[in-house]
Amino acid sequence: MLQALGLGPSEEAIYTALLARPTATAQDLALQTGLGEAESDRILLDLVARGLVALATEAATGTPDPADRRPGLRPTRYRLTPPSVALTPLLVEQRNALHLAETAFSKLTEQYRHTAAQTASGVVEVVVGVEQVAHRFRQLQSGAQKELLTFLVGAPIAVPREDTDTSESSALDRGVDFRVVAAKDYLDSHEIVQAVREAVSAGMELRLVDSLPLKMVVSDRERAMVPLDMTDSGGEPSAIVVHRSGLLTALVHLFEKEWAQARPMFTTAGAAEEPALDGLPTEEELEVLALLLVGISDRRAASQLGLSIRTVERRVRHLMDLAGVESRLQLGWHAARAGWI
Repeated sequence: MLQALGLGPSEEAIYTALLARPTATAQDLALQTGLGEAESDRILLDLVARGLVALATEAATGTPDPADRRPGLRPTRYRLTPPSVALTPLLVEQRNALHLAETAFSKLTEQYRHTAAQTASGVVEVVVGVEQVAHRFRQLQSGAQKELLTFLVGAPIAVPREDTDTSESSALDRGVDFRVVAAKDYLDSHEIVQAVREAVSAGMELRLVDSLPLKMVVSDRERAMVPLDMTDSGGEPSAIVVHRSGLLTALVHLFEKEWAQARPMFTTAGAAEEPALDGLPTEEELEVLALLLVGISDRRAASQLGLSIRTVERRVRHLMDLAGVESRLQLGWHAARAGWI
């Protein structure tokens, strides 16, 4: 209880034992607390020096000598100084020390927050507004020298489609390694499918997955842009630009993980031009196959490719004939084994 005021356990034991009696000798207190008499003497002398205990023997003068045990000399007796007098200065001292500690704590906390805020502002940049987001997006794509990694989900990142096409074409013309993972709902219109097919023909690599957790573009693994979905609540489009950091590394790892699990789309590997040669599927047939393998229905595939359902079904039937199988499940297995996908 009294340790907060600077008293140790043994000192507190002597002090509280003396509190229960008017006066006591060191021997009395040693018996009551279980401490040695010499230790009790030492503690009592220290408490006397600190003003917490006073001498009760009228004949005693100066500082008592616990080693003095001459015959006829009365044992030194001690009494407490009133706690309200003795402990108040200690309490005030501790309060002042706590106040200083709290002040130092507040200053250190504020300094840390300021430093952390400066560090965070160098890692994450917030961009708000249609024009600002579009401008920053174009900067990332046009500034890429080696590699672009992109997640496509739903509508484009607050950027007009023609601006996106121009940026993609420019990057491909510079020889940038351009890899894209698209959620299947991105290819919802024939126009988008046509634009994507043209980009693939120009050198972009495209893979499809059922869904993605976010939209994203990563430029040269130096910076990434991730839109913030605020338009549903009536706010302006916004995005964050992430610079080199552990967060950027995590985004790149996320892309590579999705890329490894995605299915190639619009690939010409293993395909022949129309008409089919040597039992190989055509590029158009592989486009249909890629859509079906990610769970897109015949009707939706027809809509995305600008075909009739009968044309899609005919191409699937021809693929099954080439593979020598009777079901679409067998077709998928054969396509993977034959390197069609």
